[in-house]
Amino acid sequence: MLFIAIKVILLGAVVLLMAQMQKLDKAGEEISSGNLKYRVNTAHMYPALRRHGENLNNINQGISIAVEQRMKSERFKTELITNVSHDLKTPLTAIITYVNLLKKEGITEEERRNYIRILDQKSMRLKSLIEDLFEISKANSNNVTLHLVEVDIVSLMKQVRLELEDKIGRSQVEFRWNMPDDKAVLILDSEKTYRVFENLLVNIVKYALPGTRAYVEITDDGETVMVSMKNISATEISLEGRDITDRFVRGDESRNTEGSGLGLAIARSFVELQKGTMEVGIEADLFK
Repeated sequence: MLFIAIKVILLGAVVLLMAQMQKLDKAGEEISSGNLKYRVNTAHMYPALRRHGENLNNINQGISIAVEQRMKSERFKTELITNVSHDLKTPLTAIITYVNLLKKEGITEEERRNYIRILDQKSMRLKSLIEDLFEISKANSNNVTLHLVEVDIVSLMKQVRLELEDKIGRSQVEFRWNMPDDKAVLILDSEKTYRVFENLLVNIVKYALPGTRAYVEITDDGETVMVSMKNISATEISLEGRDITDRFVRGDESRNTEGSGLGLAIARSFVELQKGTMEVGIEADLFK
């Protein structure tokens, strides 16, 4: 009787083992056929087979994430081409138009000066766009040489504020500055960090609601220096925080402003190249 009982137990174990192996075999077939949502139920499996099932689930999840990222990348490439074409075509079309106007006979001296003034504006706009394109391209390919020195963040922010004084004054946005009296020194590339602050402040000037206040604060806890900027957006923001720092994305989705949509992306790239982090938060119309 004991022999029969052992035989029954062994037979049951073999049947259970075969059933679990069939589960794993089925999972392999589903994954190989492209069913990325398929999951193996690893409950009550033998430990070795459970690990195998969990590995299959992890592989499937990893493939799903990779496919999702690839699809997002393809969508981004399409949007990038569309937006680049639009942003480069706009000033270029204006340049061609005003060059043709200058070629016309009988234009007055005042008209000629006005056309040349507009040509100068549009050509500088085109130049700025192309420079930003090269900048973000180099940053994303890690083809950037950092010149690291001791940089006083407080002093650098004051310098950027002074350089942008005219733009800030014309923005009708009231800036509130809260910075330490002492220095906040970090080992950074001063030129790249200057560009980060410049881009972020210019972003406020371009997209903040006139008649509101913007807050710029620097805090230093001895280990980390945090620069915080907050403003009320002039237009409703429908994008997520991380998405808005993608290339050629703007808060102004109609693309009527003079921005290239590269300012925040360049700032984020330069921060991350220097082992820092840049976080964007959106609460209703509050942009942080």
